[in-house]
Amino acid sequence: MLVPFPALNPMTPRRTRTEGLMMCEYCGCRSVTAIDQLTREHDTVVNLIGDVRAAHAAGDAVRMAELARRISAVLAPHTEVEEHGLFPLLADDFPDHVAALEAEHRRVEAVLGAARTEVPADPGWPQQLMETLELLREHILKEQDGVFPAALTTLSGADWDSVDAVRARVGSPAAH
Repeated sequence: MLVPFPALNPMTPRRTRTEGLMMCEYCGCRSVTAIDQLTREHDTVVNLIGDVRAAHAAGDAVRMAELARRISAVLAPHTEVEEHGLFPLLADDFPDHVAALEAEHRRVEAVLGAARTEVPADPGWPQQLMETLELLREHILKEQDGVFPAALTTLSGADWDSVDAVRARVGSPAAH
């Protein structure tokens, strides 16, 4: 079991519900452009997960596959920014955490990627997608409640510039 990223505030954080996701407001993470963009992408993904749940309840595998592709489109540049910008800067201090988060990225990518061009033939895929999206929601909370606050207190201005350079290289989901 991994030890959580260190608590950054001994007081209980005030949390608000933002587009279906509980988000803290105590650390100022969203004042950093890179974190704000990553968080907005998380918000988009959480909303899409809600749409997948509705499609699953309706038994609409075609819609689920379409939404899986939309989630993938958001996560592709998002993951690049994390894995080539943010995570390397945190890996020395939190190697096990970073490795676990990257492994979760691979698991999510595999399940979403199964719907890259069509509805997967595997009749178990819809349930596998639902389970993976639950993992993704938990993953998002780990990043927002652990990684982002840790990065805020750990990284320098030059570090944030390097994260921003990765974003400039890969773009944002709206540009894809």
